[in-house]
Amino acid sequence: MSNAFSAATLVPYGWDEGWEAEFGPYARQGLVPGRVVRVDRGQCDVVTPGGTVRADTEFVVPRDPMKVVCTGDWAAVDAVGEPRYVRTLLPRRTAFVRSTSSKRSDGQVLAANVDHAVIAVSLAAELDLGRVERFVALAWESGAQPVVVLTKADLVDDPGTLAHLVADAETSAPGVRVVAVSATTGQGLDVLGALLAAGTSVLLGQSGAGKSTLANALAGADVQDVRAIRDSDGKGRHTTTTRNLLPLPSGGALIDTPGLRGVGLWDAEGGVARAFAEIEAYAEDCRFHDCAHETEPGCAVLAAVEDGALPPRRLDSYRKLLRENAYLAARTDARLRSEMRREWKQRQALGRHMVERKRGARREP
Repeated sequence: MSNAFSAATLVPYGWDEGWEAEFGPYARQGLVPGRVVRVDRGQCDVVTPGGTVRADTEFVVPRDPMKVVCTGDWAAVDAVGEPRYVRTLLPRRTAFVRSTSSKRSDGQVLAANVDHAVIAVSLAAELDLGRVERFVALAWESGAQPVVVLTKADLVDDPGTLAHLVADAETSAPGVRVVAVSATTGQGLDVLGALLAAGTSVLLGQSGAGKSTLANALAGADVQDVRAIRDSDGKGRHTTTTRNLLPLPSGGALIDTPGLRGVGLWDAEGGVARAFAEIEAYAEDCRFHDCAHETEPGCAVLAAVEDGALPPRRLDSYRKLLRENAYLAARTDARLRSEMRREWKQRQALGRHMVERKRGARREP
């Protein structure tokens, strides 16, 4: 296998000089590079220089669920054999992670080595800005560039209303590109395709957000099954049951994912800070460096809310995501749990103190 042949075959899937350098030691062992395009029950489909092969993951089954083979991983695979085996995974550049619903609070990697996290939100229902903020925070934490895609734009007849919805999404995702698209009419698909032409993207969202339809439109073929929305509750069925990596004709690759009912934060404090960049900027002017933006005097964040510069909903969402992230971390860290209890007690004491001060001021003649 020549390097030129390897590059020509794998480039559409994201192969570059960096991956070639990472793979160098394994090439000398007679292994071949490949990208995991699908994982299913202990086996995975891996695209290699010789085509797509079915490979066993027996030798890469770690105790840490965060290191389990995932769609998007680059791997060193047996050149021949029946069955072939994935011998090792190359270090991930990025990983989109959410917390699982298990009581152990494990993390789950939804996609590996992605450059863009495409957050699909349907305009067939009321725009859920809180969900947009949650996905954006996870996207920033993953190392990928978030892109918010408002799907089914053809259902919004009034251009002014559509512009208003786009503006609302932009306000809830500062620094993030928001694109309104319609797979039915083709609106916005050229813009989105150009954004995703370089690198690998993961498509995320709830069931019924139109992800599979959008994936088909971007791929230029019916590569994903599509079913109608349920009339009873307006929700979609899970048409995509596994995460699949698809090369796009306009360039780049796309990982489609099953609909996500829940998207819990996972060690995402940095992502939350970036998703609420304007609040972090206001916080720099707070009187206290550890200001919780609740009752503290000299809080620049609360002042921004009072002045109308910061929507109260944004601050509420920011607080909610930070609490959730801290709670999840505390469930697995006894020392952090102790620190949180002490901090809660201090805040409660401060709150009582501020209440007493206000009562005392009212009593004064």
